[in-house]
Amino acid sequence: MYLLLSIFAFGLLVLGHEFGHFIMARVNGVTVEEFSIGMGPKILKKQGKKTLYSVKAFPIGGSVKMFGENEEESGEGSFFSKSPLRKISIIIAGPVMNIIMALIILFTVTLFTGYSSNVVNEIMPGSPAEAAGISVGDRIVRVNGEKAYTFQDISTYIAYNGFKEINLELETKEGLVKKTIIPMDSEGRPLIGIVPKTVEKAGFFESVGESMNQGLSLVTQTIFSLKILFSGEATLNDFGGPVTIFKISTEVASISLWALASFIAFLSINLAVLNLIPFPALDGGWILILLVELITRKKLPEKFVGIWNTIGFVILMGFMLLITFKDVFLPGGF
Repeated sequence: MYLLLSIFAFGLLVLGHEFGHFIMARVNGVTVEEFSIGMGPKILKKQGKKTLYSVKAFPIGGSVKMFGENEEESGEGSFFSKSPLRKISIIIAGPVMNIIMALIILFTVTLFTGYSSNVVNEIMPGSPAEAAGISVGDRIVRVNGEKAYTFQDISTYIAYNGFKEINLELETKEGLVKKTIIPMDSEGRPLIGIVPKTVEKAGFFESVGESMNQGLSLVTQTIFSLKILFSGEATLNDFGGPVTIFKISTEVASISLWALASFIAFLSINLAVLNLIPFPALDGGWILILLVELITRKKLPEKFVGIWNTIGFVILMGFMLLITFKDVFLPGGF
């Protein structure tokens, strides 16, 4: 049952992403030839007035096939015939829809379950926080210069910093205060010894504000993870593919539906940010090409665009196969 819930939830992410492309294509007068969820052979299909709707065997990915997307077709309803700005609006709509979905989920979870704030509610006796003079009621706003939108940000930055000296910025009764702390070792984990204030019943507008904070937090954390990746600090064993995602989401679903919803919001933000990377075959790669065309007022050669996207697709599929092989046959890592 939990696995089915995970597959359904993951399918919603893909559905939302592709629906973003679909609806903006329609708004811009582009004919959508096929709207599909999943990859591989079709298991369900229904022909609409202009669009073929299909569900494919493997619940990974999806696509919106537009008329004139890959060929120089300039007829009525052709993607090719639209201006760069209209094309960008269609391409960027997928990631934007994922962000909107995540915010709706985060708002709902916060409204019904509450949240942990950045305000210090309790200080452990003998902890580094007590030694540094942190007081109950102080609000942590930055950790090592990084903006802390949520308490999860604080925990993440402290964990990444390890047992090295850490710089905190706090809003106190005396104004903005900076503290330097060396975390203590608690069963191998770096802690500074604070307990956050928990809001159990958040009002409507408070939930709106907190969902925005959590959304910004997830975007920031995803970008932070990418920085770690491109700096060479991450290895192939730090990556997980669809198999790992389904495994984790199944475990999370067994905790509660609210926990699964939060995890789906996390995945939705990740999907949005990763898709906006200016890499071939990703939405960001398309946007980069269209921005070049918008600035130069010249259309890039179709041969170049085709090679650009083919190279990106091959690299992404190769990486996905490698990660899936690791997840299935070498779950402990290479």
